[in-house]
Amino acid sequence: MTYNVLVSDSISKEGLESLLQDSDFNVDEKTGLSEAEIVDIIGDYDALIVRSQTKVTENIIKHASKLRVIARAGVGVDNIDVNSATKQGIIVINAPDGNTISATEHSMAMLLSMARNIPYAHQSLQNGEWDRKTYRGTELYQKTLGVIGAGRIGLGVAKRAQSFGMKILAFDPYLSQDKAKKLNVTLASVDEIAEQADFVTVHTPLTEKTKGIVGESFFNKAKPNLQIINVARGGIINEAALLKALDEDKILKAGLDVFVDEPATNSPLTKHKKVIVTPHLGASTVEAQEKVAVSVSEEIIDIFKENDVKHAINAPKMVFDDNEEVRPFVELSRITGEVGIQLIQKVPRKLKIKYKGDIALDDTSIITRTLVQGVLQPEMGDHVNLINALVLLNEQGVTYTIEKDSKKRGFSNYIELELVNDDESVKIGATVLNGYGPRIVRINDYPLDFKPEKYQLIINHTDKPGIVGQTGQILGNHQINIASMYLGRTNEGGKAIMALTVDNQVTDAVIEDLMQIEGFRRVQPVTLDNLN
Repeated sequence: MTYNVLVSDSISKEGLESLLQDSDFNVDEKTGLSEAEIVDIIGDYDALIVRSQTKVTENIIKHASKLRVIARAGVGVDNIDVNSATKQGIIVINAPDGNTISATEHSMAMLLSMARNIPYAHQSLQNGEWDRKTYRGTELYQKTLGVIGAGRIGLGVAKRAQSFGMKILAFDPYLSQDKAKKLNVTLASVDEIAEQADFVTVHTPLTEKTKGIVGESFFNKAKPNLQIINVARGGIINEAALLKALDEDKILKAGLDVFVDEPATNSPLTKHKKVIVTPHLGASTVEAQEKVAVSVSEEIIDIFKENDVKHAINAPKMVFDDNEEVRPFVELSRITGEVGIQLIQKVPRKLKIKYKGDIALDDTSIITRTLVQGVLQPEMGDHVNLINALVLLNEQGVTYTIEKDSKKRGFSNYIELELVNDDESVKIGATVLNGYGPRIVRINDYPLDFKPEKYQLIINHTDKPGIVGQTGQILGNHQINIASMYLGRTNEGGKAIMALTVDNQVTDAVIEDLMQIEGFRRVQPVTLDNLN
């Protein structure tokens, strides 16, 4: 059988070699097609390979009657409608490791170009000027580099910067003190990096937690000589705040390879005299493009010939969503992980997972992976999926244990997650009730029973009269409607917990007002964006 593969973006020929040489695959390279042109032909193809130019929309997917695989020759899948692909049973794969070295080296190139004013000096000399004074640079030696996001690329930049004699401050929730010590880097908060760094480089995924992590507050704390680069994702640095900081001389310079809106030809940052820019070249080396093309080409062959999937964004979800018995517990475990990670104040170093009742007799591997994905998602975004969740957990230095007990104690099936670090632990108990769906039935030592919704408020307080009324009044003053309220306590007048589901997102101002209530110890909003 011959499989037809459409390559709709420019891909390295050497990288496609394995597909081109395989007689079972017919490869058509048709670049620069419009959405309408792709819609007209996509029904003839079994696989589609793209980079970042092609937008794989719901409309394209709807017309892809034969398509089994969409491959992104790179890391991010922002240009692919993954949900639509999943609904249609199409596997979406990427190449997460192929551009690590290229992105690392481009970060260093930006750092050095910025420090030594190379682009400006180059242009000046080409304009016939010989101006040595204006373009005097800054040494990296004995300067402090702040690294926000200490994954493979962030630590790769740190290692190379150390060879220049730089001191490294690193922020990453999963970077442990022991690992930092071995790497000779100093753990720091984002605020500490803002206050102390001479140079800053960002390497986090773009998630709700990291969007704008470098913003106005950061620049207000920064040294006036700060130079900052972004070769990761547009949006990690708030572009409006960056522009303001440059205009007001709060920082010295910036080097940008990525932007919120691309192509960024109309961005004021690309024309700013204090900014050096490149058009998203972090992964644009001959070697990187060949590596990512080789990766997706070989995986396409493995999927069609061996049914072997390594780097799927969505494959396990597609497979297990069809299992009616497993599906509710997959959803329950994801919710449990997402609630737990939002209630613990520092990232966990250990996960303790318990399965009780009938579920303990089943294969719980997909449930465990989904739970771990829920825990990692806030920090890692789309980078974490059900295939790589356990691997990434291990890379972050987080261990996990699983305990099973088939005896039923109050519930036919029960999942418990305990997140533990050196300072605290958080325990979440959950179950699926027939006809009622997922329920959170325990938080730490407090029995509860509430249905997870998009917005929750979890309040730790001292049990005393009047607290419920005061809470309702404050939320009402902020136009926040309470959908449901659940109380749990260990004993009368002792420590207690209140879980509320509300109709709107809770702001910092609301939390500040609630904390004025006597007896309130902690108010924690919990948001679940992906409820089915």
